[in-house]
Amino acid sequence: MSTLGILGIIFALVLIIYMATKGYSILIIGPLCALLIILSNNMDILDALMFNTTTSFMWSMAGFIAKFFPIFILGALLGKYMEDSGAAYVIAQRLLDKDSSNSAWKVLVSITIVGVILTFGGISAFVVLFAVVSLARPLFREINIPWHLIMIPLVLGSASFTMTMLPGCPSVQNIIPSTILGTPLTAAPLLGIFASVVFIVLAAWYMKRELKKAQANNETYTVSKADEVTYSKDNLPSLFKSVFPIVLVIAILLPCSFMRIPNIVYIALPLGIIVSMIIFHKHIKSHIATLNAGAQNALIPAIFTGAAVGFGIVVTSAPGFQVFTDMLTGIENPMVGLAAMTYVFTGVTGSGSGALGIVLQSFGPHFLEMGLSADAVHRIAAIACTPLCGVPFGGGVLNLLAITGLTHKDAYRHIFIISIILGTITLIASLFFAMLIY
Repeated sequence: MSTLGILGIIFALVLIIYMATKGYSILIIGPLCALLIILSNNMDILDALMFNTTTSFMWSMAGFIAKFFPIFILGALLGKYMEDSGAAYVIAQRLLDKDSSNSAWKVLVSITIVGVILTFGGISAFVVLFAVVSLARPLFREINIPWHLIMIPLVLGSASFTMTMLPGCPSVQNIIPSTILGTPLTAAPLLGIFASVVFIVLAAWYMKRELKKAQANNETYTVSKADEVTYSKDNLPSLFKSVFPIVLVIAILLPCSFMRIPNIVYIALPLGIIVSMIIFHKHIKSHIATLNAGAQNALIPAIFTGAAVGFGIVVTSAPGFQVFTDMLTGIENPMVGLAAMTYVFTGVTGSGSGALGIVLQSFGPHFLEMGLSADAVHRIAAIACTPLCGVPFGGGVLNLLAITGLTHKDAYRHIFIISIILGTITLIASLFFAMLIY
């Protein structure tokens, strides 16, 4: 195995993390760092960058966008109609009335709960983020909460334990192990519940701490271009109208997701948009402007996430990466080995679902032969893919930042603490618990 290839992978990973935190676009650093890996591993440049349909940067990026862009654009359009009609403002006002306008903590908790309900209901995280951000912005503006704190309830409620730890969630990260291993979505329920409780307690403590710190420093909400009012407060829809499109989408997605009806999101979201166009017609200044803006809002998150996926594919297909795979499969304790392999693959690819697919498809039989039950493999791998989804170049991170309009400098520390630090602590605690019950 070439030492140069191994060093090239390590250097490229360090470089992409450094440049991402410095604000360089993944569209620049993704292919650049992929090229470093290609050259150091003596791979064919054109084949690895463009022409190989399974492991090249461009094909992987294009494949991701082709597969998920409809979700991005449908979610963005629904969120934009909620914003431009004033529906998000109406819902925010009702939440303020309910939770007291002086309680920033209750607002953060409310946003977290909305995210939990939507993601556990099987709604794609991409869609949830657009919806939750459109609801959260007027709340933060009214109570004067610094906008960077939105990242905490978003990660906690929409992009963490519901998708990987909590048993029964019809998320991609829970479905992949179920499909490959033949396990139920509720696999290893005690382990999943234990991990969820640990993570929630730790993240809630951090959210409370950061809110108090922001208040002590007299931090306030900073008005941005995203706060340009697109609705008239004299022509707002009723609360019933405001919540109806979202309730309709949830009412379709929840039962259909649990019944595993495929591609139901492509029915629910268009219906939600059509209903929004009809019932918000009198409250929308221009349907053309709303549709165009919604479509543009979807473009950057989709492309950024696709570029991160392309980089991860190049890394895992490089010959030098085999040495890391051999080291991980050589770990004697099967639980630790499985967790470590999933953890590392997630960090390299920046994708929990991508890591689960690679690890369980290629190495699942290895860990089953070592004595682990299929249910244990399912849940340990799912929990282990959570922390390093928070790497700076990860698709989920880029998606979060693009939708909220924040930068790594503004809010990445929240993602780092909740996802990577607290997620890793939860993983370690879960491994000890798993060793007691399996």
